[in-house]
Amino acid sequence: MTAPRYKRILLKLSGEAFKGKADYGFDYNILSGIARQIKRVSGMGVQVGIVVGGGNIWRGAEAEKNGMDRVTADYAGMLATVINALALQDALEKAGVTTRTQTAIDIQKVAEPYIRRRAIRHLEKGRVVIFAGGTGNPYMTTDTAAALRAIEIEAEALLMSKNNVDGIYSADPKKDRSAKKFESLTYMEALNLRLEVMDATALSLCLENKLPIIVFDFQSERSIERAVMGEPIGTTVSGE
Repeated sequence: MTAPRYKRILLKLSGEAFKGKADYGFDYNILSGIARQIKRVSGMGVQVGIVVGGGNIWRGAEAEKNGMDRVTADYAGMLATVINALALQDALEKAGVTTRTQTAIDIQKVAEPYIRRRAIRHLEKGRVVIFAGGTGNPYMTTDTAAALRAIEIEAEALLMSKNNVDGIYSADPKKDRSAKKFESLTYMEALNLRLEVMDATALSLCLENKLPIIVFDFQSERSIERAVMGEPIGTTVSGE
């Protein structure tokens, strides 16, 4: 078998990915499917870090619209990501994958605090590391957390998994049938066209650190494996 293109990756999983077709919460079949893919990727010798969102449980923007203090809403969102991290950790361990969860906010009863050197050591030992709690700061998205953690652990690529969207389009393909899919983009093209790849802070971090981004539909067959192997999948954002 051809060797993986990337030896260490950061996988960003949105909270919406966990709920499947439900309005909120978890679809445990989807969790198991994600765990199986990650197990196969880890089995190839690829070191896997994961950042999880919390949108299947909590939407801070909606809470703020309804009058909640923004900082409070964001901290509640961080706690939602911890719940998702624990659910994913359980699914991975049931699949036989040694996993560690680290959080940016201190909850030592349920997870390790985020310590960069410890995280890298876990990865070097073949453990999957889930990073929860965002960056630990309000006003920062989990996209920014994903870009930051990827850079900190010296990942070779940031894999952005989407739910039923197989890449980056010129418009929302669910609303506009004429939307054009991009096979590849430069960082500046993504910024200038204001495409919904990730928030501008996260994209700027990737630009400054030359971190390639692969945006793909995690529900397509063997999607994570194919991305790791360097097969053409979804949309690649890079400096090229």
